[in-house]
Amino acid sequence: LLLTKDKPAKVSFSYTVEWEEGTIAWASRWDTYLTSATNSQIHWFSIVNSLIIVLFLSGLLAMIMVRALRRDIAAYNLDEEMDDTYEETGWKLLHGDVMRPPNFCTNLVALIGSGVQIGATALACIVLSVMGMLSPASRGSLIGAGVSLFFFFGVIGGYYSGRLYRTFKGMAWKRAAFLTSTLY
Repeated sequence: LLLTKDKPAKVSFSYTVEWEEGTIAWASRWDTYLTSATNSQIHWFSIVNSLIIVLFLSGLLAMIMVRALRRDIAAYNLDEEMDDTYEETGWKLLHGDVMRPPNFCTNLVALIGSGVQIGATALACIVLSVMGMLSPASRGSLIGAGVSLFFFFGVIGGYYSGRLYRTFKGMAWKRAAFLTSTLY
């Protein structure tokens, strides 16, 4: 193959694969990766850095919200002292909307309960994997644990759904319980 600057050249790319039977058993093929991974390979600095950034930004957001609320409350208290004939503005107008239950509270509670169930299942699977209890070498252990934990955390999702439904002063609790249990 001769390449020059003046003439374009046609280059064909190809590859070949030859399969050779190995001596490693199928069940122990992950052993090389699992035994060689040490704690030094985990990027602890990145994990801690991310957590610190999240905490810092959460604190900053909380500080901004507290400042805004304090300022609004101080302004409202000042208005009440001066004259009660002024028209209400700001947060006081939202009082009726904030304290009213939502229109489709049964659906909302079912979605939130199912979300809590799925979130708890995902978190538990991640924690068990980090602790080394779920290994990729054992086939189906992650799926089996995920399904088992999903059924177990149905109790927590149902409880959370029921508490939220009770907070909204709902009357059709049987429908809400059925919807939560069959949503996902």
